[in-house]
Amino acid sequence: MAILGSCVTRDLWRMAGAPTDDLLYISRTRLPSLFARAPEGLVLPEGPPPGLRPNPAKALRTDLSKTGLDALVRFRPDVIILDFIDERFDLLVGAGGVVTASWELETSGWDALPPLRTLRRLGPLADGDAALWTPALAALAALFTPGGALSGARPVLHAATWAGALRTASGQVQDLDPDLEITPGRRGSRAAHNARLARMHALARAVIPGLEVVKAPDSLIFSDPDHVWGLSPFHYVGDYYAEIWRQLGGS
Repeated sequence: MAILGSCVTRDLWRMAGAPTDDLLYISRTRLPSLFARAPEGLVLPEGPPPGLRPNPAKALRTDLSKTGLDALVRFRPDVIILDFIDERFDLLVGAGGVVTASWELETSGWDALPPLRTLRRLGPLADGDAALWTPALAALAALFTPGGALSGARPVLHAATWAGALRTASGQVQDLDPDLEITPGRRGSRAAHNARLARMHALARAVIPGLEVVKAPDSLIFSDPDHVWGLSPFHYVGDYYAEIWRQLGGS
């Protein structure tokens, strides 16, 4: 099984205590970056990026070196689970390429590498973003068509959205800030990003052949203030993960 998405899907295995030996996880890469070339002249330093743990460091290098798609095809998964939560990040565009302006990129300091420091920043809610995202989705969909590189895989969309409230272990509910700091100094509107996610989910259902959808009911879409990764609109309560795991056919 493979995940092309974010920790909201990867956390299903952790919450279920399920083995990950046969799981490929590709994250912190937006679809336009996954299908793009690296900016001309980009040379990555040897060794791990500063300030990052091994898994985030690997995700960053995969996005910048453009190895994620090849890894996915070589893995030959039976099932690929998609989620679009990492589509909240900006893109860096120019020099013939596209990269994801993730928290990991900014934390590492590699965004100051030539030519990344000269690229144009494009926000996810900007008009030009859809012009890059829609053809990237079409390229992904083509991989699942007969004869495509992933035609043997079953595509599943985890239609995750940003929660509007948290729920404590005792059942108390409290509204979350309507905005989220996506990367330091850059905030995003929950309502605007949820509307965008709804459009993305609809487009994916329209173009990816045989796409299955798993989605939690609204009654379970709450943030967990005690989540291992901290409070966030997409770090959910345990009941959320249990329901998605059930829909995926887990025990």
